Amino acid sequence: MGATKAKRLPRAVRERQMMDAAVRTFGQRGYQAASMDEIAELAGVSKPLVYLYLNSKEDLFTACIRREAQALLAAVAAAVDPRLPADEQLWSGLLAFFTHTAEHPDGWAVLSRQARTQGEPFAGEAAQMRDEIVAYVGTLIGATAKKTHRATHRDPELAERDVAGLSQALVGAAESLADWANETPGMGPREAAATLMNFCWAGLGNLMNNERWSPR
Repeated sequence: MGATKAKRLPRAVRERQMMDAAVRTFGQRGYQAASMDEIAELAGVSKPLVYLYLNSKEDLFTACIRREAQALLAAVAAAVDPRLPADEQLWSGLLAFFTHTAEHPDGWAVLSRQARTQGEPFAGEAAQMRDEIVAYVGTLIGATAKKTHRATHRDPELAERDVAGLSQALVGAAESLADWANETPGMGPREAAATLMNFCWAGLGNLMNNERWSPR
């Protein structure tokens, strides 16, 4: 009998292999330096097959941005239990964020560096991802503020004025810290999350209780 013919992989599996290879190549080499030949070789397929499945290099990079953004958002959302106290919710979300970015450094490099520096349409894709994270954090902070103010019989609008700014500040700090943590030996996800938690929670906790700092 002749040799058994290798079983053809399902399209979804083959596409995932190509996407994994593309994220690794884009993350480590950058969009401009990465080539479709490299991606095809790393995925173990022919270059024509990459084009057949995922179209152009631009389309492939866009698909990588979207996939990595969705995975990051899903990881953070899945980690936060709304039944927990506010500080534990924030801790869970931060820990999930830093764990994901540490475990997927190439994906995070695609989102945090490559997409934002290549102009449109890539920068727009990265901005949309960031807007979704900011909105999620804002929802978390806003919901916590309302619970706190209801419990203390204070005006819930007081904290809501600050939600947008606090969300932007927290996400910006997390992004910068994730970049630094991934390049710093000994700085794991828990250490990074604790660093940001210690930096921000005292201020957030005071604000939830309407204890504001103001310049003299």
